[in-house]
Parts: sequence; C-alpha cells; structure tokens
Amino acid sequence: MVNRKAEHFSLEKAIRSNILSLKPYRCARDDYEHGILLDANENSLGSALSPTQEIEKRVRFEAGSAHQLSAEDGGFNIHSLSLHRYPSPSQIPIKQNLCDYRNSIQEDLPPLKPSNVFLGVGSDEILDLLFRIACIPGNSQGIGDQVIVTPPTYGMYSVCANVNDVGIISVPLNTLDGAFTVDLEKLDEQLSQQSSSRPIKLIILCSPGNPTGTTIPLSTIEAILSNTKFNGILVVDEAYIDFAGMHKSAIALVRQGWENLIVTHTLSKGFGLAGLRLGIAYGSEELIQVLNNTKAPYTISSPTSILGYEATRPDRLKKTEEHIRQLNVNRTWLQKELMKIGGLGKILGGREANFILIQVMRFNELSEVDSLRAKWIYQYMAEDSQDGRTPIVVRYRGDELGCEGCLRITVGTQPECLQLVQKITKALDLIH
Repeated sequence: MVNRKAEHFSLEKAIRSNILSLKPYRCARDDYEHGILLDANENSLGSALSPTQEIEKRVRFEAGSAHQLSAEDGGFNIHSLSLHRYPSPSQIPIKQNLCDYRNSIQEDLPPLKPSNVFLGVGSDEILDLLFRIACIPGNSQGIGDQVIVTPPTYGMYSVCANVNDVGIISVPLNTLDGAFTVDLEKLDEQLSQQSSSRPIKLIILCSPGNPTGTTIPLSTIEAILSNTKFNGILVVDEAYIDFAGMHKSAIALVRQGWENLIVTHTLSKGFGLAGLRLGIAYGSEELIQVLNNTKAPYTISSPTSILGYEATRPDRLKKTEEHIRQLNVNRTWLQKELMKIGGLGKILGGREANFILIQVMRFNELSEVDSLRAKWIYQYMAEDSQDGRTPIVVRYRGDELGCEGCLRITVGTQPECLQLVQKITKALDLIH
C-alpha cells in the first residue's frame, strides 16, 4: 500500500492550540505496571464481588427497573445482559441502592432520591461534564470563565480546565507542617477580584485530598457555599471519603438543601472496583437534571450496570465495609512501622484516605527533606527484582507544593505492607 500525505493538512491548524500545548495527566501506571502496586490508591483487598464466586439470581435491567433472574433462567450469564440492546439510561436500581446506603448515615436529614444522583464513566467524566455545562471557554480577548483549584490536589482538575480552555486560579492550601487546610481568606480575595468578563464558575475541593489525605471540615465547605461573592458551583471530590467516615461527607449539605453543591464519589476506591469505571455525583434535583440533559446517551454499559448494582446491594456493602475497616487497620500499622525507619521524616496530611504521604530526608541531615533521594527510592523499589524479589511501586510526589521529598504509598494487604517496609528500609540503606 502506498502511503499518501495530505500536503495541505496541518495538525497545528486543525487542533485547538490549548490542546496542542496541553500537559497531560500522568496516571500511576504510566511508569510501572508490574509488581506490588501501591501507587494508584486502589483498594488492595479487592471488592465485595468475589472473583471466584459465580453470581446467581442477578439483575436484569430493562426500562430502568431490576428483575431477579430465577434459577430456571440459568442465573447470571452473558445472555442475561441483553447486549444486543442499549442499557438503561436511568440506572434507577443502582441509584436507589446508593441513596439507601448514604441516607442511613444521618436519618434525621431529608433523604436522597435517585433524582439527586448522577452516574458517569468514573468521576472524571462527571468533572469534565461540569466544566462543559458551567464554563464558557476563553478567547484571545481574555474573556472567558475561570475555576479555582487548591494545590496540592488531583491533577485532572487542571487538565479538564485546559482541555475546555477555561482559566485556572490556584489558591494553595495552607501547607505549614503538613496541615493542608483551605485558605478561606485568599479564596475570598480571589472571589472579590473576579470580573463580569472573567467570572469564577467552579471551585473544586478534594476531600480527603489527593495527595494530602486531609478531610475538609463541613464548616469550611459551608462557608464557601454561603459566600455571596461566589455565584458558581462548588465541587467536592470525595473519592476517598469511605476511609475517613461518611459522617465527614458533604453529602449532608446536599441533603440540607444547598443548591450550589455537587459531591462526587466513585466505586474505584472504597468499593474496590477501579476497573468498573463508575462515578457518582450527588446534588440538587435541578442540577442533576442539567447533567442528565447534557451527557451522552448510554454511557453506563450493561456489564457495568449489573456489577454496579451487585456491589451496592446491602449484603455486599457489609463486605465492603469490612474491607475498609481492615485497610484502616493496615494503615495504622504501616504508619507506625514507617516512623521507625531511619531516613524517613514526617507523615504529612490527615491520614484519612487509603494512602500515606511521607517525607524522605537528606542523608546525615535529617532536618532537610530530599526530593532527589525520594525519587531514587521510588525508582529503585519499582525496578529492583533481583533474586526473584517482587518490585514495589509507590508514587513520587516530591514536585508538588508542600510535598517536597514525599512518597505517596497506597495501603496494601498486610503481606504487601510488610514487604513495603522491608524494601524501603533496604533502599534507604543503599543510598547515601
């Protein structure tokens, strides 16, 4: 076959300039894919859906309702998914399960209803959709909407802003002594400085933070919601909230009636279903309806539907809670063991997620953090497989604000945590 080239075509002319200059988000698996993976904050104990147990009498989604399959139907099999049909666009059974579960936390508040819930392909799709419904892209005259992010935080917020050509205002967290708290005074200053041609449409908070592990108090969130200078939507990303405790969730504020709030959850972390790609948004009925009106049809596939329903059934939720409790126990053990190792410094942040952010110190100078040393340890642990040893992958975070010299370590199973302690000890012994 002869390769032909369209001489008249220019990628630079065809693609938006902000996309060509985009610095993409680097995910945890970009560098290393094999070994003991303690880098992506997945649930190391897995999900409540046992990989060895055949799912029986499972759910068939038709017109948004769930019907149990009888034994005569053959239980759950590929034919029961009706893959020749489009999936339900409403996904009411999953939403009802989620509402029942979250409503049980504070029964004195008005209950969530399925109309308060939106489902997306991971919370990343929800975040991108929020940018598209709320923000007018910028132009060469310097006109366009803006968003506020609070670094150090999840990198996809800035990627979404850049893709959508939306201005980014950084209001850094208070990082002194690893506190990672929201600076309400500086946030208010930015809101005071916005203009009619450059309004702030979104404020995005991560609670517990990534990579900080710190939960934002509900009083702080409520102070932002009640600020009359802010006429946009506050987005609280709670991917890790199950490890902190649902009593700290901003869902309580949704249930209290705050109309300018979206709270995002995911099945990727506490539920142990990162491969399922199912994200959740909670908000007012009116705001959720706007999201539903804007999304592409049928984005939640039939396999995702049935597994999402299974994972949110009451009996399986109890298993999920057991996994979370065990990982929190493992987190406490790992914190104590890491603090015994010479060459490591403070554990920063609130320690309320399924990971630990810890400093690596300069050799023979334990009062100074050392990002170069931290990066070497990260690479050594991921690449060392001598004598059959399994590589261990953590995440280097030393280039982020307030995280100088830091490694972010996902809490694994008990054997994984033990191997991590042994390997990081060896790595520190080798590097001077």
